[in-house]
Amino acid sequence: MNITLSKNPAPEVWGKKAILSANDQGMTIHLVKDELTTIQQAARKIKNQNILNVALTGEGWGLEQCWAFHQGFVSVKNAGSVTYPALNEQQAEFDARLACSTFTRDIINEPSDRLTPEVLAHKAAEFILHQADKYVGKGKVSFEIVAREALNERGYHGIWTVGKGSAHLPAMLQLDYNPTGNPDAPVLACLVGKGITFDTGGYSLKPSDSMSTMRTDMGGAALVTGALGFAIARGLKQRVKLYLCCAENMVSSRAFKLGDIITYRNGVTAEVLNTDAEGRLVLADGLIEASKQKPQFIVDCATLTGAAKVAVGNDYHSVLSMDDQLVARLFASAKAENEPFWRLPFEEFHRSQISSSFADIANIGSVPVGAGASTATAFLSYFVENYQQNWLHIDCSATFRKTPSELWAAGATGIGVKTLANLLVSESKE
Repeated sequence: MNITLSKNPAPEVWGKKAILSANDQGMTIHLVKDELTTIQQAARKIKNQNILNVALTGEGWGLEQCWAFHQGFVSVKNAGSVTYPALNEQQAEFDARLACSTFTRDIINEPSDRLTPEVLAHKAAEFILHQADKYVGKGKVSFEIVAREALNERGYHGIWTVGKGSAHLPAMLQLDYNPTGNPDAPVLACLVGKGITFDTGGYSLKPSDSMSTMRTDMGGAALVTGALGFAIARGLKQRVKLYLCCAENMVSSRAFKLGDIITYRNGVTAEVLNTDAEGRLVLADGLIEASKQKPQFIVDCATLTGAAKVAVGNDYHSVLSMDDQLVARLFASAKAENEPFWRLPFEEFHRSQISSSFADIANIGSVPVGAGASTATAFLSYFVENYQQNWLHIDCSATFRKTPSELWAAGATGIGVKTLANLLVSESKE
Protein backbone atom coordinates (compact mmCIF):
# COMPACT_ATOMS: atom_id res chain seq x y z
CA MET A 1 0.00 0.00 0.00
CA ASN A 2 1.47 3.36 -1.06
CA ILE A 3 1.16 6.22 1.43
CA THR A 4 1.43 9.80 0.19
CA LEU A 5 1.20 13.23 1.80
CA SER A 6 -1.06 16.12 0.83
CA LYS A 7 -1.60 19.61 2.21
CA ASN A 8 -5.08 19.69 0.74
CA PRO A 9 -8.18 18.70 2.75
CA ALA A 10 -9.61 15.25 2.21
CA PRO A 11 -12.67 14.99 -0.07
CA GLU A 12 -15.87 15.48 1.94
CA VAL A 13 -16.92 11.88 1.35
CA TRP A 14 -14.19 10.83 3.85
CA GLY A 15 -15.74 12.94 6.60
CA LYS A 16 -15.28 16.38 8.03
CA LYS A 17 -11.61 17.10 8.84
CA ALA A 18 -10.58 13.58 7.82
CA ILE A 19 -6.83 13.01 7.87
CA LEU A 20 -6.93 9.92 5.60
CA SER A 21 -8.39 9.15 2.21
CA ALA A 22 -7.89 6.31 -0.25
CA ASN A 23 -7.92 5.71 -4.00
CA ASP A 24 -6.63 3.18 -6.51
CA GLN A 25 -3.05 4.33 -5.93
CA GLY A 26 -3.12 3.88 -2.15
CA MET A 27 -3.82 6.14 0.84
CA THR A 28 -3.20 9.85 1.37
CA ILE A 29 -2.48 11.59 4.66
CA HIS A 30 -3.98 15.09 4.69
CA LEU A 31 -1.88 17.53 6.70
CA VAL A 32 -4.69 19.82 7.83
CA LYS A 33 -3.24 20.50 11.32
CA ASP A 34 0.06 19.88 13.11
CA GLU A 35 1.99 17.97 10.47
CA LEU A 36 3.98 15.48 12.54
CA THR A 37 1.12 14.71 14.92
CA THR A 38 -1.21 14.16 11.97
CA ILE A 39 1.25 11.75 10.34
CA GLN A 40 1.64 9.76 13.55
CA GLN A 41 -2.15 9.61 14.04
CA ALA A 42 -2.64 8.54 10.44
CA ALA A 43 -0.02 5.80 10.76
CA ARG A 44 -1.85 4.49 13.82
CA LYS A 45 -5.16 4.49 11.90
CA ILE A 46 -3.58 2.65 8.98
CA LYS A 47 -2.14 -0.01 11.28
CA ASN A 48 -5.49 -0.36 13.08
CA GLN A 49 -7.07 -1.22 9.72
CA ASN A 50 -4.67 -4.18 9.59
CA ILE A 51 -2.75 -2.72 6.66
CA LEU A 52 0.64 -4.17 7.52
CA ASN A 53 2.88 -3.52 4.52
CA VAL A 54 3.22 0.04 3.27
CA ALA A 55 5.57 2.24 1.26
CA LEU A 56 6.00 5.97 1.83
CA THR A 57 6.02 7.57 -1.60
CA GLY A 58 5.73 10.97 -3.25
CA GLU A 59 6.84 14.38 -2.02
CA GLY A 60 7.24 15.64 1.54
CA TRP A 61 8.75 12.60 3.26
CA GLY A 62 11.73 14.04 5.14
CA LEU A 63 13.46 12.72 8.24
CA GLU A 64 10.90 13.97 10.77
CA GLN A 65 7.92 12.93 8.67
CA CYS A 66 9.31 9.40 8.31
CA TRP A 67 10.04 9.25 12.02
CA ALA A 68 6.52 10.39 12.93
CA PHE A 69 5.09 7.66 10.71
CA HIS A 70 7.36 5.04 12.27
CA GLN A 71 6.27 5.97 15.80
CA GLY A 72 2.61 5.62 14.92
CA PHE A 73 2.98 2.45 12.85
CA VAL A 74 5.24 0.36 15.09
CA SER A 75 3.56 -2.17 17.37
CA VAL A 76 4.39 -5.38 19.20
CA LYS A 77 1.74 -7.52 17.49
CA ASN A 78 1.36 -7.59 13.70
CA ALA A 79 4.65 -5.81 13.17
CA GLY A 80 4.30 -5.38 9.40
CA SER A 81 6.86 -3.50 7.34
CA VAL A 82 7.45 0.01 6.02
CA THR A 83 9.47 0.89 2.93
CA TYR A 84 10.92 4.32 3.59
CA PRO A 85 12.22 6.70 0.93
CA ALA A 86 15.94 7.35 0.67
CA LEU A 87 16.83 10.18 3.04
CA ASN A 88 20.31 10.85 1.61
CA GLU A 89 22.40 12.80 4.13
CA GLN A 90 19.76 12.19 6.83
CA GLN A 91 19.72 8.42 6.34
CA ALA A 92 22.35 7.72 9.00
CA GLU A 93 20.39 9.74 11.59
CA PHE A 94 17.18 7.84 10.78
CA ASP A 95 18.90 4.47 10.95
CA ALA A 96 20.47 5.32 14.33
CA ARG A 97 17.13 6.49 15.71
CA LEU A 98 15.55 3.26 14.53
CA ALA A 99 18.24 1.05 16.07
CA CYS A 100 18.30 2.80 19.47
CA SER A 101 14.53 3.19 19.73
CA THR A 102 14.02 -0.44 18.75
CA PHE A 103 16.50 -1.61 21.38
CA THR A 104 14.78 0.48 24.05
CA ARG A 105 11.26 -0.59 23.16
CA ASP A 106 12.07 -4.27 22.68
CA ILE A 107 13.88 -4.65 25.98
CA ILE A 108 11.08 -2.90 27.88
CA ASN A 109 8.48 -5.15 26.24
CA GLU A 110 10.50 -8.31 27.00
CA PRO A 111 8.79 -10.69 29.47
CA SER A 112 10.47 -10.93 32.85
CA ASP A 113 10.94 -14.69 32.67
CA ARG A 114 13.52 -13.98 29.96
CA LEU A 115 14.80 -10.57 31.08
CA THR A 116 16.20 -11.23 34.55
CA PRO A 117 18.42 -8.68 36.36
CA GLU A 118 21.70 -10.16 35.12
CA VAL A 119 20.36 -10.56 31.58
CA LEU A 120 19.31 -6.89 31.55
CA ALA A 121 22.79 -5.82 32.67
CA HIS A 122 24.46 -7.96 30.00
CA LYS A 123 22.13 -6.86 27.19
CA ALA A 124 22.68 -3.20 28.03
CA ALA A 125 26.46 -3.63 28.08
CA GLU A 126 26.40 -5.50 24.75
CA PHE A 127 24.33 -2.75 23.14
CA ILE A 128 26.69 0.04 24.22
CA LEU A 129 29.71 -2.03 23.15
CA HIS A 130 28.13 -2.49 19.73
CA GLN A 131 27.38 1.23 19.37
CA ALA A 132 30.89 2.25 20.42
CA ASP A 133 32.56 -0.31 18.15
CA LYS A 134 30.43 0.87 15.21
CA TYR A 135 30.75 4.62 15.61
CA VAL A 136 33.96 5.23 17.56
CA GLY A 137 36.15 2.12 17.44
CA LYS A 138 37.02 -0.80 19.64
CA GLY A 139 38.38 -0.43 23.14
CA LYS A 140 36.29 2.60 24.12
CA VAL A 141 34.00 0.80 26.58
CA SER A 142 34.80 -1.09 29.76
CA PHE A 143 32.29 -2.51 32.18
CA GLU A 144 31.76 -4.66 35.24
CA ILE A 145 28.62 -6.44 36.36
CA VAL A 146 28.49 -6.80 40.14
CA ALA A 147 26.00 -9.56 40.82
CA ARG A 148 24.42 -11.71 43.51
CA GLU A 149 26.12 -11.86 46.91
CA ALA A 150 28.99 -9.68 45.66
CA LEU A 151 26.59 -6.72 45.84
CA ASN A 152 26.17 -7.16 49.57
CA GLU A 153 29.87 -7.82 50.09
CA ARG A 154 30.80 -4.60 48.28
CA GLY A 155 28.27 -2.45 50.09
CA TYR A 156 25.52 -2.06 47.49
CA HIS A 157 22.96 -2.73 50.17
CA GLY A 158 19.95 -1.13 48.48
CA ILE A 159 20.09 -3.29 45.36
CA TRP A 160 20.90 -6.38 47.43
CA THR A 161 18.07 -5.79 49.91
CA VAL A 162 15.43 -5.35 47.22
CA GLY A 163 16.62 -8.21 45.02
CA LYS A 164 17.64 -10.90 47.50
CA GLY A 165 14.13 -12.35 47.75
CA SER A 166 14.10 -13.53 44.14
CA ALA A 167 15.56 -16.70 42.63
CA HIS A 168 16.94 -14.32 39.98
CA LEU A 169 19.39 -12.42 42.17
CA PRO A 170 20.19 -8.73 41.58
CA ALA A 171 22.96 -7.17 39.52
CA MET A 172 24.52 -3.76 38.93
CA LEU A 173 26.05 -2.68 35.63
CA GLN A 174 28.92 -0.23 35.93
CA LEU A 175 29.93 0.90 32.44
CA ASP A 176 32.53 3.44 31.35
CA TYR A 177 32.26 4.91 27.85
CA ASN A 178 35.56 6.72 27.35
CA PRO A 179 36.21 7.69 23.73
CA THR A 180 39.24 9.76 24.75
CA GLY A 181 41.28 6.70 25.66
CA ASN A 182 42.64 8.66 28.63
CA PRO A 183 41.94 6.83 31.92
CA ASP A 184 42.15 10.16 33.76
CA ALA A 185 39.69 11.97 31.48
CA PRO A 186 36.99 13.90 33.36
CA VAL A 187 33.46 12.47 33.33
CA LEU A 188 30.90 14.56 31.47
CA ALA A 189 27.85 12.76 32.86
CA CYS A 190 26.71 9.80 34.90
CA LEU A 191 23.48 8.11 33.89
CA VAL A 192 21.67 6.03 36.50
CA GLY A 193 18.75 3.75 35.62
CA LYS A 194 16.20 1.81 37.66
CA GLY A 195 16.24 -1.76 36.41
CA ILE A 196 13.47 -3.56 38.30
CA THR A 197 12.78 -6.42 35.88
CA PHE A 198 9.60 -7.35 37.73
CA ASP A 199 7.86 -5.66 40.64
CA THR A 200 5.30 -7.54 42.69
CA GLY A 201 5.37 -4.77 45.29
CA GLY A 202 6.98 -7.24 47.70
CA TYR A 203 5.07 -7.69 50.95
CA SER A 204 3.29 -4.41 50.14
CA LEU A 205 1.73 -6.48 47.37
CA LYS A 206 0.30 -4.83 44.27
CA PRO A 207 -3.19 -5.80 43.04
CA SER A 208 -3.15 -7.91 39.89
CA ASP A 209 -4.23 -5.10 37.57
CA SER A 210 -1.34 -2.93 38.74
CA MET A 211 1.13 -5.82 38.59
CA SER A 212 0.31 -6.98 35.06
CA THR A 213 2.73 -4.53 33.38
CA MET A 214 5.48 -4.61 35.97
CA ARG A 215 7.94 -6.29 33.63
CA THR A 216 8.33 -2.71 32.35
CA ASP A 217 9.60 -1.37 35.68
CA MET A 218 13.09 -1.41 34.20
CA GLY A 219 12.09 1.32 31.73
CA GLY A 220 14.47 3.84 33.28
CA ALA A 221 17.43 1.52 32.74
CA ALA A 222 16.35 0.95 29.14
CA LEU A 223 15.93 4.68 28.55
CA VAL A 224 19.38 5.75 29.76
CA THR A 225 20.99 2.86 27.85
CA GLY A 226 19.21 3.72 24.61
CA ALA A 227 20.04 7.40 25.07
CA LEU A 228 23.75 6.74 25.59
CA GLY A 229 23.79 4.47 22.56
CA PHE A 230 22.12 7.15 20.45
CA ALA A 231 24.45 9.87 21.72
CA ILE A 232 27.38 7.69 20.65
CA ALA A 233 25.83 7.38 17.19
CA ARG A 234 25.54 11.18 17.08
CA GLY A 235 29.23 11.60 17.80
CA LEU A 236 29.56 11.88 21.58
CA LYS A 237 33.24 12.49 22.24
CA GLN A 238 33.33 12.86 26.02
CA ARG A 239 33.34 10.32 28.81
CA VAL A 240 30.03 9.08 30.23
CA LYS A 241 29.45 6.45 32.92
CA LEU A 242 26.33 4.29 33.08
CA TYR A 243 24.95 2.62 36.21
CA LEU A 244 22.01 0.22 36.02
CA CYS A 245 20.50 -0.97 39.31
CA CYS A 246 18.81 -4.26 38.45
CA ALA A 247 16.65 -6.48 40.66
CA GLU A 248 13.36 -8.36 40.91
CA ASN A 249 11.08 -7.34 43.78
CA MET A 250 9.58 -10.65 44.86
CA VAL A 251 7.95 -12.24 47.91
CA SER A 252 9.77 -15.10 49.67
CA SER A 253 11.31 -16.04 53.01
CA ARG A 254 14.41 -14.09 51.93
CA ALA A 255 12.54 -10.96 50.84
CA PHE A 256 12.92 -7.66 52.66
CA LYS A 257 10.13 -6.60 54.99
CA LEU A 258 8.52 -3.51 56.44
CA GLY A 259 10.58 -2.13 59.28
CA ASP A 260 13.90 -3.27 57.81
CA ILE A 261 16.62 -0.63 57.90
CA ILE A 262 19.20 -0.28 55.13
CA THR A 263 22.58 1.30 55.87
CA TYR A 264 24.06 2.78 52.70
CA ARG A 265 27.74 3.30 51.90
CA ASN A 266 27.46 7.05 52.45
CA GLY A 267 26.25 6.43 56.02
CA VAL A 268 22.58 7.25 55.43
CA THR A 269 20.11 4.84 57.04
CA ALA A 270 16.70 4.25 55.47
CA GLU A 271 13.70 2.54 57.04
CA VAL A 272 11.48 0.48 54.75
CA LEU A 273 7.86 1.45 55.37
CA ASN A 274 6.59 0.17 52.02
CA THR A 275 8.29 -2.56 50.00
CA ASP A 276 6.56 -1.26 46.86
CA ALA A 277 8.69 1.89 47.08
CA GLU A 278 11.70 -0.18 46.05
CA GLY A 279 12.94 1.78 43.03
CA ARG A 280 14.41 4.55 45.15
CA LEU A 281 16.16 1.95 47.32
CA VAL A 282 18.12 0.54 44.37
CA LEU A 283 18.75 3.91 42.71
CA ALA A 284 20.42 5.14 45.89
CA ASP A 285 23.37 2.80 45.27
CA GLY A 286 23.74 4.05 41.71
CA LEU A 287 23.58 7.70 42.76
CA ILE A 288 26.24 7.21 45.45
CA GLU A 289 28.52 5.64 42.85
CA ALA A 290 27.73 8.37 40.32
CA SER A 291 28.51 11.14 42.80
CA LYS A 292 31.93 9.60 43.49
CA GLN A 293 32.87 10.13 39.83
CA LYS A 294 32.58 13.94 40.14
CA PRO A 295 30.78 14.31 36.78
CA GLN A 296 29.62 17.61 35.32
CA PHE A 297 26.05 16.39 35.82
CA ILE A 298 23.99 13.36 36.82
CA VAL A 299 20.74 12.15 35.27
CA ASP A 300 18.72 9.31 36.75
CA CYS A 301 15.69 7.79 35.06
CA ALA A 302 13.09 5.59 36.70
CA THR A 303 9.48 4.50 36.42
CA LEU A 304 9.43 5.57 40.03
CA THR A 305 6.00 6.71 41.22
CA GLY A 306 2.33 6.34 40.47
CA ALA A 307 2.03 9.96 41.61
CA ALA A 308 3.94 11.21 38.56
CA LYS A 309 1.73 9.15 36.26
CA VAL A 310 -1.39 10.58 37.93
CA ALA A 311 0.01 14.07 37.34
CA VAL A 312 1.04 13.73 33.69
CA GLY A 313 -0.43 10.43 32.48
CA ASN A 314 1.49 8.38 29.94
CA ASP A 315 1.99 11.48 27.85
CA TYR A 316 4.99 13.17 29.49
CA HIS A 317 8.15 12.33 31.35
CA SER A 318 8.29 14.21 34.64
CA VAL A 319 11.42 16.20 35.53
CA LEU A 320 12.37 17.10 39.11
CA SER A 321 15.42 19.14 39.99
CA MET A 322 16.58 22.22 41.88
CA ASP A 323 18.99 23.21 39.07
CA ASP A 324 16.93 25.60 36.93
CA GLN A 325 19.66 26.03 34.31
CA LEU A 326 20.12 22.31 33.78
CA VAL A 327 16.35 21.86 33.56
CA ALA A 328 16.20 24.62 30.95
CA ARG A 329 18.87 22.88 28.90
CA LEU A 330 16.97 19.60 29.12
CA PHE A 331 13.79 21.30 27.96
CA ALA A 332 15.66 22.90 25.07
CA SER A 333 16.78 19.42 24.05
CA ALA A 334 13.22 18.11 24.41
CA LYS A 335 11.87 20.89 22.21
CA ALA A 336 14.52 20.27 19.57
CA GLU A 337 13.61 16.57 19.51
CA ASN A 338 9.83 17.06 19.71
CA GLU A 339 9.49 14.95 22.86
CA PRO A 340 7.19 15.73 25.83
CA PHE A 341 8.64 16.53 29.27
CA TRP A 342 6.94 18.34 32.17
CA ARG A 343 8.47 19.76 35.33
CA LEU A 344 7.14 18.79 38.76
CA PRO A 345 8.16 20.50 42.03
CA PHE A 346 11.11 19.53 44.15
CA GLU A 347 11.95 21.89 47.01
CA GLU A 348 14.07 21.78 50.14
CA PHE A 349 11.04 21.24 52.38
CA HIS A 350 10.27 17.94 50.63
CA ARG A 351 13.42 16.51 52.25
CA SER A 352 11.82 16.84 55.67
CA GLN A 353 8.71 14.95 54.55
CA ILE A 354 10.30 11.48 54.65
CA SER A 355 11.10 11.31 58.35
CA SER A 356 11.56 8.07 60.28
CA SER A 357 11.54 7.34 64.02
CA PHE A 358 14.21 4.66 63.60
CA ALA A 359 16.46 5.80 60.75
CA ASP A 360 17.65 8.97 59.03
CA ILE A 361 14.89 8.76 56.44
CA ALA A 362 11.95 6.55 55.42
CA ASN A 363 11.30 5.27 51.92
CA ILE A 364 7.83 6.87 51.72
CA GLY A 365 6.44 10.24 52.67
CA SER A 366 5.62 10.94 56.32
CA VAL A 367 2.96 13.65 55.83
CA PRO A 368 -0.75 12.76 55.55
CA VAL A 369 -1.19 14.16 52.04
CA GLY A 370 2.22 14.20 50.40
CA ALA A 371 3.52 14.89 46.93
CA GLY A 372 4.59 11.35 46.03
CA ALA A 373 6.88 12.19 43.11
CA SER A 374 8.50 15.02 45.07
CA THR A 375 9.13 13.02 48.24
CA ALA A 376 10.56 10.17 46.15
CA THR A 377 12.98 12.68 44.65
CA ALA A 378 13.73 13.93 48.17
CA PHE A 379 14.71 10.39 49.17
CA LEU A 380 17.10 10.16 46.22
CA SER A 381 18.64 13.53 47.09
CA TYR A 382 20.20 12.04 50.23
CA PHE A 383 22.47 10.01 47.95
CA VAL A 384 23.64 12.81 45.65
CA GLU A 385 26.57 14.77 47.07
CA ASN A 386 25.46 18.13 45.67
CA TYR A 387 21.76 17.53 45.08
CA GLN A 388 20.96 21.22 44.51
CA GLN A 389 23.07 21.46 41.36
CA ASN A 390 23.87 19.37 38.30
CA TRP A 391 21.35 16.62 39.02
CA LEU A 392 18.17 15.75 37.13
CA HIS A 393 15.69 13.12 38.26
CA ILE A 394 13.33 11.93 35.52
CA ASP A 395 10.24 9.99 36.57
CA CYS A 396 9.63 8.50 33.15
CA SER A 397 5.86 8.13 33.04
CA ALA A 398 5.73 8.05 29.23
CA THR A 399 7.91 4.93 28.95
CA PHE A 400 5.06 2.46 28.44
CA ARG A 401 1.39 2.46 27.53
CA LYS A 402 -0.85 -0.29 28.88
CA THR A 403 -3.53 0.61 26.35
CA PRO A 404 -3.17 2.21 22.91
CA SER A 405 -3.94 5.84 22.08
CA GLU A 406 -4.50 7.73 18.84
CA LEU A 407 -0.72 8.20 18.61
CA TRP A 408 0.78 5.04 20.14
CA ALA A 409 0.25 1.31 20.13
CA ALA A 410 0.17 -0.50 23.47
CA GLY A 411 3.66 -1.12 24.79
CA ALA A 412 6.91 0.78 25.15
CA THR A 413 7.25 4.14 23.39
CA GLY A 414 10.95 4.99 23.32
CA ILE A 415 10.12 8.57 24.34
CA GLY A 416 13.12 10.36 25.84
CA VAL A 417 15.93 8.55 24.00
CA LYS A 418 16.44 11.44 21.56
CA THR A 419 16.14 14.15 24.22
CA LEU A 420 18.72 12.66 26.58
CA ALA A 421 21.08 11.97 23.68
CA ASN A 422 20.65 15.58 22.56
CA LEU A 423 21.46 16.79 26.08
CA LEU A 424 24.61 14.64 26.29
CA VAL A 425 25.91 15.79 22.91
CA SER A 426 25.00 19.44 23.55
CA GLU A 427 26.67 19.48 26.96
CA SER A 428 29.79 17.83 25.53
CA LYS A 429 30.21 20.79 23.17
CA GLU A 430 29.98 23.45 25.89
